[in-house]
Amino acid sequence: MANPKDKDVVGDPIQHGGNLAKARALFPQAPEPWIDLSTGINPHSYPYSPIPGNVFARLPEPALLDELKAIAAKTYGALSATHVAAGPGTQILLPIVASLIDGRNAAILSPTYAEHARAAKLAGFEVTETDDIDQLASADLAVIVNPNNPTGRIVAKTDLLSLADAMRAKGGMLVVDEAFSDVSEAKSVAEMVESGGLLVLRSFGKFYGMAGLRLGFAISHPDVVRRIEDRLGPWAISGPALHVASEALADGWWQVMMRRRLEDETARLETLLTTAGISMHGGTSLFRLIRDPRAQALYRHLATHGIITRRFDERPNDLRIGLPGSEDWTRLEDALASFSTS
Repeated sequence: MANPKDKDVVGDPIQHGGNLAKARALFPQAPEPWIDLSTGINPHSYPYSPIPGNVFARLPEPALLDELKAIAAKTYGALSATHVAAGPGTQILLPIVASLIDGRNAAILSPTYAEHARAAKLAGFEVTETDDIDQLASADLAVIVNPNNPTGRIVAKTDLLSLADAMRAKGGMLVVDEAFSDVSEAKSVAEMVESGGLLVLRSFGKFYGMAGLRLGFAISHPDVVRRIEDRLGPWAISGPALHVASEALADGWWQVMMRRRLEDETARLETLLTTAGISMHGGTSLFRLIRDPRAQALYRHLATHGIITRRFDERPNDLRIGLPGSEDWTRLEDALASFSTS
């Protein structure tokens, strides 16, 4: 039976990108197939090698997980595999991480990804969302998304480490969500977790264009990692995910070339938006944040052309738009051109 208090803790369901069924219901006359620009996921997925058939027939081997953790530690700059916990997506890791922290107060640098606040509330924290980083030091659990989603704001590494020192001194924790660091100039703090008071989250699916694989990492002191892994239990990562991610994280050439490609495509998207007279307010090379009084009109206009973007009910002038796939640029260009002349 559901806990009657759950509704008070969680509130209304959080709206996220990627809900094409809802888009179809709202705009039934839109052309198919839909172009989903609402999620900020790389449209160019990593070209992994064929997955062996026995991967699906067997439980994942612990040695393969150890290998993945070692590769992830090298890729993300962690000190060792013992500093890395792998989970089936950072979404699953959020409430686990929050449950490890003693205290009552959580502070989140906002506006940002809404699931951090939800996870903290589920763990029993009173949550403050603020745009003032100085207010985070008074909390038991502090959360910063760096670079931020959806604004692209970057907090300097020195400021992050200073806050981590303050949290460690009182037994608290700073969580730095680096989900979009693969495509950003933000400096990772993954190599600094040994001293304690700091945990870094990394997402696999966004940069590698494989969100459906469901894989994420928590990087922290080995004692914290062990506690996370105890809660995850055995076989948290599927055999196919172990196969694909071990290849992708070790493929430095692909990573370099993809970053260049995404930078070029982001510049192309910015040109289209500027030509249409649309104001932007930051982002990363996987998405741009539009901040414009016509944001809701643009959302509806694109939707009637079968293009879904990410709007924010609490900030009606904001709209996040991701990169289209190679075959979708013309349709987006035509839609934006007709908006600029409407």
